[in-house]
Amino acid sequence: MDEIGGYFQLEQLISNEYYNNLISLNTGRNALLYLLKAKKINKLYIPYFICDSVINILKTHSYDIEFYYINLDFMPIFQNSLDENEYIYIVNYFGQLDNDKVINLKQRYHNIIIDNTQAFFQKPVENIDTIYTCRKFFGVPDGAYLSTRAKLEYDLEIDVSKDRIIHLLGRYEGTASEYYSYFQKNEGLLNNQGIKYMSNLTHNILGAIDYENIRKIRNQNYSYLESILGLHNKLKLRSPDGAFAYPFYVENGIVVKKALSDMKIYIPTLWQNVFIDKLKGKLEYDYAANILPLPCDQRYTIENMCYMVKTIKGFLNLD
Repeated sequence: MDEIGGYFQLEQLISNEYYNNLISLNTGRNALLYLLKAKKINKLYIPYFICDSVINILKTHSYDIEFYYINLDFMPIFQNSLDENEYIYIVNYFGQLDNDKVINLKQRYHNIIIDNTQAFFQKPVENIDTIYTCRKFFGVPDGAYLSTRAKLEYDLEIDVSKDRIIHLLGRYEGTASEYYSYFQKNEGLLNNQGIKYMSNLTHNILGAIDYENIRKIRNQNYSYLESILGLHNKLKLRSPDGAFAYPFYVENGIVVKKALSDMKIYIPTLWQNVFIDKLKGKLEYDYAANILPLPCDQRYTIENMCYMVKTIKGFLNLD
């Protein structure tokens, strides 16, 4: 029997998730693992330009992996024919891979998995396995969605997130720097999580988000950054819907990031694992070092974008 009485818990918020018809899981890497197990995939081709969380989970579970390179437009350089249990994992970098290109890739390779962790608002294409994560777009402790017809042959337990939310609550009333150690601790906890369904707490938060307003703000901020920095950007970009970040290519990107950090503008290096001797001189190394993923999300106004642009242009001596 449930408890009766006592103090109140967090309120049950409205239930209006953006992807309420997809499989909801605890992390993006576990969404991939769910798919591999459900479809009995034994070999995965992955890009060198990828975060180490994907590599680590594949190695941990002893999957056969092989790497491929990408071209200037973030598209795979891949000529192999795939066997029934082999798939190619394609990352939608900065939302630059629209669904027409996704369909073309499906027609070309047949066995594909689309990683939309940087394209949350881009709806999945029917019959194409697609992965989404929530933490790159919203203030939640965990959460992922998987679009697939495949089902695991066994049931999963529901995750519990209550011990992984301190960094979010802390930053809400404090600063990112004050609670960064809690954020790092949370990252470590997620690394050790098995496949579980999304927690009730994360469902509750995701159900109360104003997605339309968030998408609008992200689009406005992205458009502003492109209108000012586009002429100076080596990358030729499409405007994604509800952008993850604005990818601005500069020379000496690592130096620029350090200088901006000193001015409290924090630009992440998304693929630090790419900095290995084997990839020196390759496009992947260059992109990891020199693409600045400028924040353009719902936390910021056009005034914030203006300040960031002014700071960047001043440091780079751009007209």
